[in-house]
Amino acid sequence: MKFLLLLLAAIGFCHGRNILLARSEEEAAQYLQNINAELNKQINLDTEANWAYTTNITAANELVKNEESAKTAKFMKQIAEDLKQFDWQNFQDPDLKRQFKKLAKLGYAALSEKDYDKLLSVLSMMDSNYAKVRVCSYIDRMSCDLQLEPELTEILTTSRDPEELEYYWQMWYDKAGTPTRESFEKYIELNTKAAKLNNFTSGAELWLDEYDDETMEQQLEDIYSEIRPLYEQIHGYVRWRLRQFYGNKTVPEKGPIPMHLLGNMWAQTWGEIASIISPFPDKPLIDVTEEMVRQGYDAEKMFHMADEFFQSLNLKKLPKAFWEKSIIEKPTDGRDLICHASAWDFFIIDDVRIKQCTRVNQDQFATVHHEQGHIQYFLQYQHLPNVYRTGANPGFHEAVGDVLALSFSTPKHLEKIGLLKDYKMDEEARLNKLFLTALDKIVFLPFAFTMDKYRWALFRGEVSSRKWNCAFWKLREEYSGIEPPIVRTEKDFDAPAKYHVSADVEYLRYLVSFIIQFQFYKSACIKAGEYDPKNPELPLDNCDFYGSAEAGKAFQAMLSMGASKPWPDAMEAFTGERKMSGKAIAEYFEPLRVWLEAENQRNNVHIGWSKSNKCRSY
Repeated sequence: MKFLLLLLAAIGFCHGRNILLARSEEEAAQYLQNINAELNKQINLDTEANWAYTTNITAANELVKNEESAKTAKFMKQIAEDLKQFDWQNFQDPDLKRQFKKLAKLGYAALSEKDYDKLLSVLSMMDSNYAKVRVCSYIDRMSCDLQLEPELTEILTTSRDPEELEYYWQMWYDKAGTPTRESFEKYIELNTKAAKLNNFTSGAELWLDEYDDETMEQQLEDIYSEIRPLYEQIHGYVRWRLRQFYGNKTVPEKGPIPMHLLGNMWAQTWGEIASIISPFPDKPLIDVTEEMVRQGYDAEKMFHMADEFFQSLNLKKLPKAFWEKSIIEKPTDGRDLICHASAWDFFIIDDVRIKQCTRVNQDQFATVHHEQGHIQYFLQYQHLPNVYRTGANPGFHEAVGDVLALSFSTPKHLEKIGLLKDYKMDEEARLNKLFLTALDKIVFLPFAFTMDKYRWALFRGEVSSRKWNCAFWKLREEYSGIEPPIVRTEKDFDAPAKYHVSADVEYLRYLVSFIIQFQFYKSACIKAGEYDPKNPELPLDNCDFYGSAEAGKAFQAMLSMGASKPWPDAMEAFTGERKMSGKAIAEYFEPLRVWLEAENQRNNVHIGWSKSNKCRSY
């Protein structure tokens, strides 16, 4: 901290006793200039240590990761202490005031050194447990090396044997969730302590503060209420089709859907079972996986093609360091690593990376576009001060790549890049595509909401620890209408079987993303001349803005702002709007809504669901 002491002395401070306030905002600006350079250096070291651990989980790498994290926390705490010497709350310069406010918020760094070490320990335990889960084969119980990626994910995607699916579901939840119970209790305790040290009532308020809007929680409830009728129509239709496929004993007529039948370990999206529930099974679903394989696609080609999409918009090309340092395929050297796809900013110019155990299929191709959206954001705002090198709010970061993925997945674009040929988009094919998209985008909304509503309740102390597990399943049933395939009790602990819960990753960002990405997409499509609500030849759901300089210009205007302005300013720079809205989602899925309501009524499909009895508190 020598540089800090010299700087403070130079502007009239005295270390270790009561100190007069800074003489001018110019001196405060000089302080920020120096501190931002040092912050970038320390966060780079911290990020490098995290990368080393995440890509090779060993005790030695864990030790280094925790040591660097502790150094960063100590560094941030010292900065926050130094900021007290400035009367920054009364600064006239709004930019200076905004930077100081962000630096003053410590998060977990506010904890004592002892408590911070405890927090690192419990987070490492949960993270490591998740990454190291191995499951025995349903067919050969002596073979016990199946991992979530790719084996369990592929089984959940392709198997149609309810007993096999139930077996793998139970094995995963028993191993990925239940062993973390003690660590999770300590995590909740330390999270709450850190929130209060930051002058928040709980970790829920600390997380929500990132959105700069005291009404955010209620806004999301209102938007979800608007979308829920469409979700219930989808839910009712899917349950009815699953009853036809699996039989009445496996799938109830009016109850929640057994989640192991939905093609995803957490039932967060249902697109993987589209082949058995598609509205018009005689019309082929758009899946270019086989064509990708036939054309010899590999991970590198997928990443180069996504990069070329961004370049077509006159946005930034992936730098050389990306190709040298990223991990885009699962290593074959036997190491343990966290395969969950993620993008990384190392706070050095052009040092950006992706970690993804990429498989050659259409879904992973969309994920590649999503992760490169994060990278493009990093590159666009890397010129800004450290505290601004993040999204306008956490949801913005998640939305950017998904906007491109919406455009990439259209028949128009897939034909353009030679993966789809002679595809005829008649009304039935269009409804099939909209339905498949809804199994991803609409189905995800209640799931995303419950991931944080659950943790908010725990942070706020609204649920007794004796009822934590059933509180989780009650929310999943209430919002998503799904239930576990077997009875769960408080001896189980299932929420951490989702990576983001084990890894302490706030999930509201994904809910916000899935709302605003449709606002961004609609705006980009209009700018590209690809959408006109009055022209049926230019529907929103087949808009491809690839190659549009105007759309790229709007992206650049928003992304380059980082977090330097409140998020409504960033949204306005792209869309001309200042509020989140579900209207663009409704506009996109309107043809599907009309068809589903008529079809469900014609088949006397029950809409809604009764309460689940699959979790029991004692």
